[in-house]
Amino acid sequence: MERYLYKSNSGNYNFLMAYPAIEEFALASLGYLWLYKVADTQEGINAIRCSTDNVVISKKIDSIAFSMSFDFDYAGVFEILEKLNIPLYSAERNENHPLIFAGGPVITTNPCPYEAFFDFLMIGDGEESFKHVLDILKSNSRCEALKLLENVDGVYIPGKNKTVKKAVVPLHEVIYTPILSDKGYFKDTFIIEVERGCMNRCAFCTASYINLPFRSYEYDKIIAAIDLGLQYTNKIALLGAQISAHPDFDAMMKYIEDKIDNGVNIELGISSLRTDAVSPQMVQTLVKGGQKHSTIAIEAASERLRKYINKNLKEEQILNAVRISRENGLKGLKIYSMIGIPTETQDDINEFLKLGKKIKDENKGFNIEFSFSSFVPKPHTPFQWAKREDTKSLEKKQKYLEKEFSKLGISAKFSSIKWDYWQSVLSRGGKELAPFLVEVYRRGAKIGAYKSALKELDIKVNESFNLDQPLPWDIIEMEPRKTLLINELKRLEKRQ
Repeated sequence: MERYLYKSNSGNYNFLMAYPAIEEFALASLGYLWLYKVADTQEGINAIRCSTDNVVISKKIDSIAFSMSFDFDYAGVFEILEKLNIPLYSAERNENHPLIFAGGPVITTNPCPYEAFFDFLMIGDGEESFKHVLDILKSNSRCEALKLLENVDGVYIPGKNKTVKKAVVPLHEVIYTPILSDKGYFKDTFIIEVERGCMNRCAFCTASYINLPFRSYEYDKIIAAIDLGLQYTNKIALLGAQISAHPDFDAMMKYIEDKIDNGVNIELGISSLRTDAVSPQMVQTLVKGGQKHSTIAIEAASERLRKYINKNLKEEQILNAVRISRENGLKGLKIYSMIGIPTETQDDINEFLKLGKKIKDENKGFNIEFSFSSFVPKPHTPFQWAKREDTKSLEKKQKYLEKEFSKLGISAKFSSIKWDYWQSVLSRGGKELAPFLVEVYRRGAKIGAYKSALKELDIKVNESFNLDQPLPWDIIEMEPRKTLLINELKRLEKRQ
């Protein structure tokens, strides 16, 4: 069952908001649902939703927007376009086809591999410029609309704009889940964006850099959103890369805790705890809200490597976060970690085992799981020029850690090294990848399809970059600029 927390508008302009994965994930995507609400409440717009497993369209569509959150979402885009009998390449479409555009973190980070498939792309914060885009689309012909869109903040039109400035907006209206559903991945959960961005600026973290500057919503508006959500569900989740950096975070926790103490049934979720900000009150509130496990992120176990990536954590702070979590009622913690960080040595790898043993010895009966990804260099970060460690070397490290953690009786999970490699290829690719993506999709988009398609098309993958060479994503103007990223990289290199 779906419950709309707003009143829909209607109109003659048929606008399709497409999510390039299954509906279960679409109904858990806050950005996608919020922009759908923007369209669904705009005068003259008939907004329609679809996902890869739900493409049943009975009307002629005037335009389609895709929300791309992950590098491999392109396959879902192609699947939906084919189900709608629309050519994949924008150059093969005409006046009889809908205008097709995309936005989201993947597009903001690097639109170049995907630009051949879209008429235009939206870079940066979308909540304001999206309204302008819809106004233009519903009132103008295809040709006229594209001309007018050139002047909208954050809109990039391939072949027209040489550069595009990332759209950045102040946070006024709190973004929350506008449609509650028991079919979503987070069933009937009211998600509230508390802040956007992260001041820590870890050197590998694209989510931190592309969402700068750090911004937070006013306390009173967040409280109003919490109260609104509780009218419809008891499941409340607070979202943000650095939630505890909100100036009124403790007051928020106290407000929720007081409600629970006064008999209000609240199931509270927080995406991740900032390791150096874990407090007894925070954990107690989570536990009162029914949360049994949470996560912290340390990335590296050695202090040398944490300094290098600008993760300014002491081992004492990590141990303290675990201890506070255990003493105040959590049953376990997942510890996000990473292998393959530039300059990593075997000694750095062994530090994970030492840290894991120390945590286990100091926290008997407390459930600990290390969750490893492998380093993927991303645009707009100080590590965007870095070479990714080769797959065989990373797999060797993974097997070593699996074996040694097993001896310690500690759970350790790993992302796919091979999939992480292809993610790094896509994230730093250019226009030349367009035919490669189509070929991979034609071959089923499984892991083997990437290698065979690369060989078939004889495409050379650039796996490292020089500081002075042009980069595909240089077309995007955002702060901090390239020169500042270079300066930050040099500063971090001196910290080792």
